Amino acid sequence: MNSNKKTMSYKESISEIEEILKQLENNELDVDELSEKVKRVSLLVTLCKEKLHHTEKEVDKILKEMDNNFQ
Repeated sequence: MNSNKKTMSYKESISEIEEILKQLENNELDVDELSEKVKRVSLLVTLCKEKLHHTEKEVDKILKEMDNNFQ
C-alpha cells in the first residue's frame, strides 16, 4: 500500500478506495483491520478532493487566459 499521498495519482487513489469498499461489501475485513481501512479511505478521499480542486483551478486559469487572448 502506498502511504505517500503526494506520489499517488487520482486513478490509483480511486482504485484503492474501490478495493477497500469491495472488501467491506464482501465482509473480508475483520474488526482489527476496519479502523485502519476507514482511516486510509479518509486520507484517499482527501487526496482526491485536493487533486480535483487543483485541477479545477488550473482549468479556470487556462480558460481565463484563453478568454483574454480572444478579446
